[in-house]
Amino acid sequence: MATINKNYNKVPPAYGFMEIGRRIKAFVKINPGTEVMRLGIGNTTQPLTATIVRGLLKGVKKLADAKSYTGYGDEQGDSRLRQALAGFYEKRGINISEQEIFISDGAKPDSANISSIFGMDSIVAVTDPVYPVYADSNIIAGKKVVYMNCRQENGFVPGIPKGKVDLIFLCSPNNPTGAVMTKKQLKDFVDYANKKKAVIIFDAAYAEYISDKNLPKSIYEIPGAKSCAIEINSFSKWAGFTGVRLGWTVVPMDLAVEGVEKGKVNSLWNRRQTTMFNGASNIVQEGGLAVLSEKGQKECKELVDYYMNNARIIKSGLTKMGLEVYGGENAPYIWLKVPGNMDSWDFFDSLLKEARVAGTPGSIFGPKGEGYLRLSAFGNKEDIKRAVESIQKNLKFET
Repeated sequence: MATINKNYNKVPPAYGFMEIGRRIKAFVKINPGTEVMRLGIGNTTQPLTATIVRGLLKGVKKLADAKSYTGYGDEQGDSRLRQALAGFYEKRGINISEQEIFISDGAKPDSANISSIFGMDSIVAVTDPVYPVYADSNIIAGKKVVYMNCRQENGFVPGIPKGKVDLIFLCSPNNPTGAVMTKKQLKDFVDYANKKKAVIIFDAAYAEYISDKNLPKSIYEIPGAKSCAIEINSFSKWAGFTGVRLGWTVVPMDLAVEGVEKGKVNSLWNRRQTTMFNGASNIVQEGGLAVLSEKGQKECKELVDYYMNNARIIKSGLTKMGLEVYGGENAPYIWLKVPGNMDSWDFFDSLLKEARVAGTPGSIFGPKGEGYLRLSAFGNKEDIKRAVESIQKNLKFET
């Protein structure tokens, strides 16, 4: 008799984002013709750049000609793209080999799947507030999850776990808080992981939004990280690939796990990918190569600058109102402290009804997200301006 995986009953239903949609729909129904300005979206909105489009079209044309047609590629990814990514790291003084890079269809599935190569009895540490996939995927897998609190007092950066943990999920720049870890803070985690034989899963999907040269964009900028850390990254947020889907994961050959030889973790992830994944789209990987070209990177930087200008508009506008605002300097997210005694959902409703603006209640991201609202810079500049002006003009709140 078939049964279900009862661990699914242990994760909260995805009601949070559904509830946002329900409340917006209900509001528009009783206020027909009203435009709701959405600042909660974590999805890119600007079109792909010209160089990327040419790369994707090149991929299409190759498949349209029998002489250049390709079917299944390597599950690990196109060798040209892996070499280009190795060069991408090399420009930052980081030595990563092609063998250590695995191309995927995005950072989210890799974040959910990576812990499958580690023991079922692993204790997994995630931040609170947290991007839900880190916690939920491990709970569904039957692993024990513990939380590292990220509060205003610690700059929304977690402290070192006090007890024993085996896997540590870190995201920097962080979604949802916009906080970025310093080299010293990352070094503390690397030292802990090496000492305790733990493994860090480092999500660097927003790394290209870091403009402060003193802040690390890769965990491999930290000495000792190759022996304890896996890095996951994506083309989604800096090249607009949210709907195109392309990412990569770095599993160093030096990664050491108790009781197994170096290189074993790399080979296990390779085994997992070759068993359960047929490789990223040939067309999309041509687009990835275009992103990593000199012209492609220049265009993508302009795209990032566009979104970060939006972030400055939001942060400046809300700060002038006397609201407490975090993030938005090296990340496209604004972490807004809810004023007065309202909770996250009450403030969401006030913002919607009074200013016609929708954000994302912080409680969706975990208990420590209560009392905050996430706003996103992913939008059209003029729409962002109109939304901020509406908030300034219409929102009523008590400090």
